[in-house]
Amino acid sequence: MTDRRTPGKGPRVPSGAARGSRSGDGRPPNRSGKVLTAATTDRRFTWMRSAFAVIMVIALVKLLWVQTIGGTELAARAESQRQVHQVLPATRGAIVDLNGDPIAFTREARDLSIQPLVEQRNAEARKELDRTKPTWDQLVDEIGDEFESVLGDQVDRDEIEAKLTSGGGFTYLVRNVDVTQANAITRKFPMIGAERVDIREYPGGALAANVVGATSKSDDGKLIGLQGIEATFNDELGGEDGRQTFDRAQDDTVIPGTLRNVSAPRDGDTIRLTLDADLQWHVQKAVQSAKDTSGAQNASAVVLDARTGEVRAMANDNTFNPAVGIGAELERGADLGNPAITSPFEPGSVQKIVTAAAAIEGGLTDPEEVHSVDGSISMEGVTVSDAWQHGPTPYTTTGIFGKSSNVGTLMLAQRVGKESFSEYLEKFGLGQRSGIELAGESDGLVPDLQNWQGGTFANLPIGQGLSMTTLQMAGIYQTIANDGVRVPPRIVAERVDPDGRTHAAERPEGERVVSEQTARTVRDMFRSVVQSGPGAQAGTGPQAAVAGYQISGKTGTAQQIDPACACYSNSRYWITFSGILPADDPRYVISIMLDAPQRGALGASAAPLFHDIASWLVNRDNIPPSAPAPDLILQAQ
Repeated sequence: MTDRRTPGKGPRVPSGAARGSRSGDGRPPNRSGKVLTAATTDRRFTWMRSAFAVIMVIALVKLLWVQTIGGTELAARAESQRQVHQVLPATRGAIVDLNGDPIAFTREARDLSIQPLVEQRNAEARKELDRTKPTWDQLVDEIGDEFESVLGDQVDRDEIEAKLTSGGGFTYLVRNVDVTQANAITRKFPMIGAERVDIREYPGGALAANVVGATSKSDDGKLIGLQGIEATFNDELGGEDGRQTFDRAQDDTVIPGTLRNVSAPRDGDTIRLTLDADLQWHVQKAVQSAKDTSGAQNASAVVLDARTGEVRAMANDNTFNPAVGIGAELERGADLGNPAITSPFEPGSVQKIVTAAAAIEGGLTDPEEVHSVDGSISMEGVTVSDAWQHGPTPYTTTGIFGKSSNVGTLMLAQRVGKESFSEYLEKFGLGQRSGIELAGESDGLVPDLQNWQGGTFANLPIGQGLSMTTLQMAGIYQTIANDGVRVPPRIVAERVDPDGRTHAAERPEGERVVSEQTARTVRDMFRSVVQSGPGAQAGTGPQAAVAGYQISGKTGTAQQIDPACACYSNSRYWITFSGILPADDPRYVISIMLDAPQRGALGASAAPLFHDIASWLVNRDNIPPSAPAPDLILQAQ
């Protein structure tokens, strides 16, 4: 079809439809088709310029704030995000026996951990980048091989692999790994974390546990003493943690050159006790055996150095093993306390040595004086009888104690008098704490003189109406063994700091209670207790005798209170024995308490247990035999 156009004219364009069309004044229209006026354009330009100016002002203000007012704060915030304040743990000090053998010490170990899901993803990512890298399953096998090779029977390989393939978050693979073993594993597998832990070791298990105590861990993993020496000397044993600061990069690596504010830790001191670990082990075993054999409710024993008063052994039955854990031992019913210093009892006739010492020291009698002793005596409004029936009997002063006559003892106590007797009780350390370095020590109980009522003075000289601990009972005999000088018992020999400097424990001065001659006379008199022979000349505790050695000691039988009648029981007793080994040249004092034994020879006397401990000591220490001594006269003809 032919395009017909008017000559000289172009094609017609519809008004407002052609691109690039202009208004009559030459200005382009806006998108809506409206023509932009000069005023509109100027307003928009002004608005944009103003907005840009505002933005620039804000930026300049922010920049000024960052570089002046807020700069310090931002720098500090940035530094805090990368700054690490690390605690450098101090190692808890050891507790050792008299010879330096460890009873408790701290072993540094490692808890090994991993994040299975994270490490599995990392392994998969490495495998995609490098096909030669092992898969996660292969790594699990390799890690399992390493744990089995390094730790052997300490780990269960199946358990380790189960944790690695769990796909979970942070988990501990194995705890308490030796440092050398842990390092061998983490060097080969850096993805395994190693967290320091301190393990308190008790190589002897229950050895001296009632004395040494136990530890637990605080929230920050630091060992804290719970009782015994561990608690009493917690600060000295714990030492002082160190500190250091460094900066850490985003990948948790330490930024070189940023280590600062380093304060090295000060490890804890070593506490050396006066205990003899070998003797302690034997005494503990003997006490438990005696308790089990006799059916006693409880049993305890204390062994002192006769001259220094230092505790060589302190044992209770049913003790605990701190290495097992306090919770488990409590469930088992173990006694976590130390009854030898915390649980007083009425001592019975063991107490009579105070009456003997007071009477001899006052010149009121002598060992050979003969007394006509009846089977009972009226005193302070009460009647006291001997344990066996008899008429007037010519006992010597020595025989009164060798036969353990209540009547004869009270006859001598009347000579001593109330006031003087009360003073001797105090001088011998009764009714007061010894000050031993252990928490929970009991004072025992001795009635004040002004509170003595009818019958009090008839009970005290024979060991009833007052109470004492096994340690206090041993202290009485230590005074006689040490030629009349009482030295308060102690159980800590010295403290050794990390630099090896020793700090001797404070030693209280001894107090003279009776003269040297009185002490030696009383020691010799009380050999009569372990003397055997014809009935009239035999003492009450011949089972305590050790062949070839002079033994001085005293048996005791004290009635317990029957709660049903609030009166003394005729079936329940505290059975006691205290003795000196050997009497002619004292080395040890041994004191024993059995609570309500029911059967066997130990139901009547604790003397056999003394014999067991004393016999072990003379053999272990090679104590020279005593010189022969004449038999003592207990009953005149």
